[in-house]
Amino acid sequence: MMKSSNSPLYLLSCLLMLLLLPVPSLSADPDALQDFCVADLNASISINGFPCIPASKVNASDFFFDLSKEGVTNTSNLNSSVTPANVLAFPAVNTLGISMNRVDFGPGGLNPPHSHPRATEMGLVVEGSILVGFVTTSNVYYSKVLTTGEVFVIPRGLVHFQKNVGNGKGIVFTSFNSHMPGVVISSTTLFGSQPPMPNEVLTQAFQVDDAVVNSIKSKFGS
Repeated sequence: MMKSSNSPLYLLSCLLMLLLLPVPSLSADPDALQDFCVADLNASISINGFPCIPASKVNASDFFFDLSKEGVTNTSNLNSSVTPANVLAFPAVNTLGISMNRVDFGPGGLNPPHSHPRATEMGLVVEGSILVGFVTTSNVYYSKVLTTGEVFVIPRGLVHFQKNVGNGKGIVFTSFNSHMPGVVISSTTLFGSQPPMPNEVLTQAFQVDDAVVNSIKSKFGS
């Protein structure tokens, strides 16, 4: 005999099924179970975050961070600088599922192709003309030149970049739905890993010979 759709047993069964189904999270980090959890950076990392320092030792300054200082862009051939406000620099964002970066560009500066394995990124161009591009898992490339006040979004995990195509400096502020979005810089990961990735893998993947791979590796210290 079929159970009535209004019976308590039927409703309980449906509720249990919903609880057991994998429900996708709307954010990259788990929801916090307290008002705040200012990270104790001297403690060992626990699952999905740092332990909290005692609330009695938290003060107002813990909740504020300065991103007004311009980054130094001329220290590398990329001519760009990233100032992070993730949990490692701003412990108050621990467990809150949010963080920011300030990215400064000199003329022609590049934030090289990279991805964030744990977060979607949204960026606001504050100054300059910035070419923003990303590639989907179907190998489709999307890009646009953005100017002051325009915003972009990069879906989680996709390879993307920003390049200053204006004549002056450029500034972009980015935000993430993770307190530690992580970053995988494509070139550094492939050619600067320690221990080095085998040449036979790279030569076959890029269809070049050893001399080309060794030349690129030498630029990344591998």
